[in-house]
Amino acid sequence: MNTPLAERMRPLQLDDYIGQIHLLGPDAPLRKSIDAGVLPSMIFWGPPGVGKTTLANLIATHLKRPFYKLSAISSGVKEVREVIQQAEKGGMFQQGGAVLFIDEIHRFSKAQQDSLLGAVEKGTVTLMGATTENPSFEVIAALLSRCQVYTLQSHNKVDLELLLTRALSKDSWLKSRDITLQETEALLAISGGDARKLLNVFELLVGSAPANQPLIITNEYVFANAQQSLSRYDKDGEQHYDIISAFIKSVRGSDPNAAVYWLARMIAGGEDPKFIARRLLIIASEDIGLANPNALLIANTTFDSVSKLGWPESRIVLSQCTIYLASSPKGNAAYQAINRAQELVSKTGDLPVPLPLRNSPTALMEELGYGEGYLYAHDFPGNFVVQEFLPDAIAGSNFFKAGSSAKEQEIAKQLYQLWNDKYGTNE
Repeated sequence: MNTPLAERMRPLQLDDYIGQIHLLGPDAPLRKSIDAGVLPSMIFWGPPGVGKTTLANLIATHLKRPFYKLSAISSGVKEVREVIQQAEKGGMFQQGGAVLFIDEIHRFSKAQQDSLLGAVEKGTVTLMGATTENPSFEVIAALLSRCQVYTLQSHNKVDLELLLTRALSKDSWLKSRDITLQETEALLAISGGDARKLLNVFELLVGSAPANQPLIITNEYVFANAQQSLSRYDKDGEQHYDIISAFIKSVRGSDPNAAVYWLARMIAGGEDPKFIARRLLIIASEDIGLANPNALLIANTTFDSVSKLGWPESRIVLSQCTIYLASSPKGNAAYQAINRAQELVSKTGDLPVPLPLRNSPTALMEELGYGEGYLYAHDFPGNFVVQEFLPDAIAGSNFFKAGSSAKEQEIAKQLYQLWNDKYGTNE
């Protein structure tokens, strides 16, 4: 039996579809559209293994629409146009037309997505796209505005247990075995709400057990015999951004325990160590900055180290840096300063550089006053002299405001000693 269990268990009709009650329940919006035979172009957004492809196929079958499936990984504008031409030649644009399903539509380029617009507008095809990414970020606005977005949710405990029960009662290979499903918690934990992963692991367990002996599925048996549980961490999907967000916020929040946990989640998911190291570099400047300047040095050393080491040794270096940054005093004065400066630049535009600050490499420039009036700091006591370095229109603007950390307060004190009132307040 070469066909995987997950494929063998795909439902053949819409009523057999498990889960997504919020979309397919009696009074749910998608179910109402299907029952009315009015099918808009749509995008299914949800994590892997929740049945996006299956649902699209079942809807097309239920409404007796021709169904074309393309993968954004292997298809381009040429393949899209060929499907559209087939639909037009066959008169499929009548009565709602054919269904064009595009898996991983977020991988389509702008040009590829543009090629769909005309056919979707005319009703030549009804588009169904599937994506693990937020469509707001990955689908062009013109196409997104012509589609209804439906969010698919991970399967719950009831859904997954029903799926297992159905597999045991309907699959001929499983029925030929003496299998007792005594406990399900471990199986469900490994699946992480992914129906396909659940069936794959279950098939692995059954296939590796002696065929001539009864098989009792317990939590202990699953953990002892299932291959390494794969983390539900999709490097290219929404989980990626959720977990890195949790990691960053844990470091910023000075919780090394939580930070190391989220680090471990990224490692388990096969994340690129250099990606993690780059995030630590950003944290070192954005969230620690002047409160502990050594943080940036350590983060930079960490990046160099993981570039040389790779997995698994990089995990130790990343853990060291993560704990150091999480335990470090926090300050975002430098981050806020550049934000304020950029905001003012966006409002005031390209203000002229004051003449005293301009470079004067030629005689003509000197005649024009370039550099005239500039005070060379090293010619004065303490290597400092009060002068204005900002354009006249924004003279006196204050972008750097020290935070409460000891180091930033020390910097503020030094600046006050030099500039007095200009840096004498953080208000």
